[in-house]
Amino acid sequence: MTWRSIARLEQAGSVASCEEADIGGRTVEALLEPKAVGDISGAFYVPAYQRGYRWGKDEVDRLLADIWASDGKPYYLQPVVVKAMADGRWELIDGQQRLTTLYLIFKFMVDHGLQSAGAGYAIEYETRENSRSFLQNPKAEQCDDNIDFHHIFGAYEHIRDWFETHGHRKQWAANKIYGYLFETVQVIWYEAPDEPEFDSISLFTRLNVGRIPLTDAELVKALVLARGRLLPGVSDKSEQIAAQWDVFERELRSPEVWSFITAKHEDEATHIGLILDTLADRLGGRPTGPHRPRYYTFETLRPAIENSPQDFWDDVVRLHSLVVGWYEDRDLFHKVGYLVATGESFADLVESASDLSKSALHAALDTKIRLRLRLTPEQLTELNYESAASKCEDALLLMNAETVRTRADSSERYSFRAHARGAWTLEHIHAQNAQPLKRDERIWAEWLRLHRAALQGVPTIDPTLRSQLTAEIDDVLSLIQHKQSHGIAPRFDSVKARTEAALSDSSVIADDGVHAISNLALLAGGDNSALSNSTFEVKRREILRRDRSGSYIPACTRNVFLKYYTESDAQQIHFWSPADRESYLGAIRAVLAPYLLPEEVLA
Repeated sequence: MTWRSIARLEQAGSVASCEEADIGGRTVEALLEPKAVGDISGAFYVPAYQRGYRWGKDEVDRLLADIWASDGKPYYLQPVVVKAMADGRWELIDGQQRLTTLYLIFKFMVDHGLQSAGAGYAIEYETRENSRSFLQNPKAEQCDDNIDFHHIFGAYEHIRDWFETHGHRKQWAANKIYGYLFETVQVIWYEAPDEPEFDSISLFTRLNVGRIPLTDAELVKALVLARGRLLPGVSDKSEQIAAQWDVFERELRSPEVWSFITAKHEDEATHIGLILDTLADRLGGRPTGPHRPRYYTFETLRPAIENSPQDFWDDVVRLHSLVVGWYEDRDLFHKVGYLVATGESFADLVESASDLSKSALHAALDTKIRLRLRLTPEQLTELNYESAASKCEDALLLMNAETVRTRADSSERYSFRAHARGAWTLEHIHAQNAQPLKRDERIWAEWLRLHRAALQGVPTIDPTLRSQLTAEIDDVLSLIQHKQSHGIAPRFDSVKARTEAALSDSSVIADDGVHAISNLALLAGGDNSALSNSTFEVKRREILRRDRSGSYIPACTRNVFLKYYTESDAQQIHFWSPADRESYLGAIRAVLAPYLLPEEVLA
């Protein structure tokens, strides 16, 4: 593979941003190209502003394992950033740990007669006199002369150990490694401009502050802009593409947009990478395995970009427009968002939506939802937290998304961002005996405080009973506060059981029904054990408090605790009764009816 692109380098920003810098009226360009490790040549100089060689066994073993696992397929190591020096050497700004280790791998194979030629380059460290000669002949008697020599010799010994694991096949392993380094294992060679304005120390600092220097997206951007400028007879659209690129990245960076199409909430270096990955998967197939190979997207898209950068960019524009269109259409937003949140990949949805009319797309999404939910009406009714928690969560997520989607004349949207962030978990609406409360006095104290407040707010509780329970709660809280643990557990268990009974409907949920879907909702109590194990009234008060403070509450969760699903003449506002459960279950069945399978389908 041979290609060369002119990467744009922004003086004030990260070198990895591949932006053009205008310095004193001049446009400064940096060279960016893949280079096989075996083709790296010249003399490298590691200046004093960098720390010395520090790789240990883990890093050395990982590098060898990565090279070995590449198995003759194109594989990229991290970028190497250099700057030409006046004397013909390369100032090694980024990548010295990796290049030094690769040098030692070559050195070991030559020293032990496994290969006849070593690395085509040399390395020396400004801070260590004779570092170049020590690398050429690492000796045990010199390894304690300084800390760099110690680590260099240690790495050389780790390399020896790795080859020794192959036993009598050591020569065979060396031949494969050697071949990979010359044929398929490459670095991204980034040659910074030889300009005084591009200070090496500043570049080094920017490259090593918490981010990967070059991503697939940044390499694709550099190549698209470069190829667009070089086409004969075609007007230069690189500035237009660069401006569109920034707009696309900004729009995809919107948290609600990003979570809707990825089911992720964490920030990433680039968001337009989702579009590029999708295009690469359509061209080259989705890579197998748990991890996407480094620079797979760039390598897959490179031929298309080189063949026609404008056609490639038109594909990016179309896919971005598709994302924006899906997001802005409330119906599509909720259907696509639900499918992605429950495991459907964005790439698969794009593929299945290809060339469909809007009505056909809705029908296709409805079918996908039906098959993903995969429930008959009877199975929905029988869903249980203990045996099918994940399926319960999927059903309630769909109920929330559909409830919001189908509201007439509403602009409200379900927050897939909050869902991706794990803000809501599957919780019991009334948690009496749902699960044992942890034997932790801090949790006990929180549970008691929550239920003490609830007792004061329920007017139907007998005043004498309320006073007795409040006094008992205060006594146990005092024991906890004064760390008097002896005999506290039975007293807590006793007051807990009596308080739960007081805050429960007289026809309280039987133990065999407490885990049914009719007693489950998406709540934000998963990280609070005391709240998770609380009665309906405690949770109702907390939902109202959060609602008043402006917190986003899932629509159906709010409806449950406001008794929206219960007929007004059957309401007991402070308790969750069997009648409430039955009404709630009926609402679940009604909302999900369009997505349930006929009974005979799964018979």
